[in-house]
Amino acid sequence: MLEIVENERVVRLHITRLPEGVYLATSDDIQGLVAQGRTVAEVIEIARDVARKLLEAQANLKLPKVTKSIDLPIVIGG
Repeated sequence: MLEIVENERVVRLHITRLPEGVYLATSDDIQGLVAQGRTVAEVIEIARDVARKLLEAQANLKLPKVTKSIDLPIVIGG
């Protein structure tokens, strides 16, 4: 039986073994999630940490609501 825990979220990972022998994890569920590890277990653990940090950052991001249009400055490092 699957137990549903509040504040938990299912994130689908796509894991690929690269020619160098390491594993790369990405996700269509969380934009920007990319993780690399030496083993499948390691890449899953790293991806879980990255996902948690990305979701936390998104939750703290306060963007204004867009009705018709919006002008919003962004900062791009060089």
